[in-house]
Amino acid sequence: MNRHIIKRNELLAGKVIKGLASRNMTGYYAASREEALQLALSLIPEGSSVTMGGAMSAHEIGLVQALKDGNYNFIDRDEYEDKRKAMLLAYDADVFLSSVNAMTEDGVLVNIDGNSNRVSAIAQGPKKVVFIVGMNKVCSDVDGAMKRARNVAAPINAQRFGLKTPCASTGSCMNCKSPDTICCQFLITRFSRHEGRIHVILVNDQLGF
Repeated sequence: MNRHIIKRNELLAGKVIKGLASRNMTGYYAASREEALQLALSLIPEGSSVTMGGAMSAHEIGLVQALKDGNYNFIDRDEYEDKRKAMLLAYDADVFLSSVNAMTEDGVLVNIDGNSNRVSAIAQGPKKVVFIVGMNKVCSDVDGAMKRARNVAAPINAQRFGLKTPCASTGSCMNCKSPDTICCQFLITRFSRHEGRIHVILVNDQLGF
């Protein structure tokens, strides 16, 4: 990666981390995927029950495989015939892994969900939430973050899951009410009442969608 981009990401991450702190959330900066993996594992004690909401970023840094291979109770919903049961187990997990669809420079997290299991677990339930966030997801403000979530993340995810939504065909949000829409619930996390619950690892890389 170009050294000027690296320096820009470092400086921007510092601003984001200060914003998160003002919102009772903890931020970290990882210079690489490998550093992000080690940071994430340091936040997850061995023996913890861990689950997730389909975060590609957690896969991309090797975190999911490390948890499966390590001394953790990793709840993999793909291994459950009853998906609802697996999703409900998330609310009592020690750690919930996620990413964001977008976030702001001053630490506001923006997420959109179809089944709503991910946004509901972020909002309430698991004792700790660990976000893995590529610097490509940082936007200037909430309006920009919402636009990114709806016009970048949502169309790509709709295509990834083979859904029949207008955005899957056009590549941008059409504000649809399609039966397949994944834009059912919007969660804006601007503050955490519970100190030490929300942790955001900013990664100097392009991660997720």
